[in-house]
Amino acid sequence: MKITVVGMGKIGLPLAVQFASKGHEVLGADVNARTVELINAGTTPFPGEGGLDESLATAVTSGLLTATLDTTAAVAHSDAVVVVVPLFVDQEGVPDFGWMDAATESIGKGLKPGTLVSYETTLPVGTTRTRFTPALEKASGLSAATDFHVVFSPERVLTGRVFADLRKYPKLVGGIDAQSTAHGITFYEAVLDFDDRPDLARANGVWNLGSSEASEMAKLAETTYRDVNIGLANQFARYADTQHIDIYAVIEACNSQFFSHIHQPGIAVGGHCIPIYPQMYLWNDPQATIVRAARSANRSMPSYAVDLLVEKHGDLTGQTVAVLGAAYRGGVKETAFSGVFDVVAELARRGARPVVNDPMYTKAEIEALGFENYEFGETVDAVVVQANHDEYTRLTVEAIPGARTIIDGRRVLPAALTAAVPTYVLGSASA
Repeated sequence: MKITVVGMGKIGLPLAVQFASKGHEVLGADVNARTVELINAGTTPFPGEGGLDESLATAVTSGLLTATLDTTAAVAHSDAVVVVVPLFVDQEGVPDFGWMDAATESIGKGLKPGTLVSYETTLPVGTTRTRFTPALEKASGLSAATDFHVVFSPERVLTGRVFADLRKYPKLVGGIDAQSTAHGITFYEAVLDFDDRPDLARANGVWNLGSSEASEMAKLAETTYRDVNIGLANQFARYADTQHIDIYAVIEACNSQFFSHIHQPGIAVGGHCIPIYPQMYLWNDPQATIVRAARSANRSMPSYAVDLLVEKHGDLTGQTVAVLGAAYRGGVKETAFSGVFDVVAELARRGARPVVNDPMYTKAEIEALGFENYEFGETVDAVVVQANHDEYTRLTVEAIPGARTIIDGRRVLPAALTAAVPTYVLGSASA
């Protein structure tokens, strides 16, 4: 089978490599010339994805994966097209479809009869049917469901462990009609492998959701559910702080499904898009008051972390505060929607001099993000732990000379360090 994957980012490239590993001929389409150049050289354009370096090199060397800037031409030679192009929302929660619309138009211009188009980018409910399907028809001059097939099949993976997650989680598929759904199921059964999961209600594999709307809803529901639970965990954490209760000890003592995956209060345990998807859902359902309240609570956590620092440390005017972690979560080089931006802004607003450290970023990269870089060994007054990088588990007191207050929202620092600092607070950092 010939497949085009549109969008060679942190999800799209591993998908393309996975498809090639099953013996399919894959074209990876992207608008970034440097990305295309690196892929064709067998080099990963971004670090941190487990197993990608070796498997990409194998796919390229075997001739089964080629990157291209020409989406339309790639689609014209393909039996199936998988779309993994970013979609963002603005501060009011309104989706920006610009990149997706442009990609869809390019796909439509190359679309030929019999092709399957699968959207994997998370979308508001109804978008596949009412926005992208008509756009494909307009650009191609073909009729959906008659000449070509359209499904929505959400990506359900985390960067850093994409290949493992592709095997672990059922692949959800819903089409604009029954025939599209059937084609989608056949396609994904041919390109994916699945782990045995006796814990699931049904066999792990490709699951028929019945419609593109149901498949869109499934992705928004599971991520919004997680955001709501994070909001509740943050509420518990804030109350525990006022009562001097170790919320981590409470969580460890609770044997419940809720606490099993919200194991670090104040932290959005999941992909960097967790803050986006609830806003997409609110765009569909503005009356979802619980979702809105949770999003508001989670958005307030960086400010709360600085409030906690002021309470324990005192006036921050003129104080140098090191924020440890620019990344959204430990071990992944990704700053989109990271709490670091709000933490740094709030520190500056309080008169502090915020400096940022992240072992995954160079000094130049930290500065390109708009931050002042911090190197261990430089004198600071206080520290806020924002990301749970493994490197921080081995930090020593000599690395942060002068620090008299630490707000550790990730429970990551070693005991020897926390015991040596005058004021150490195991609190909430960001979400």
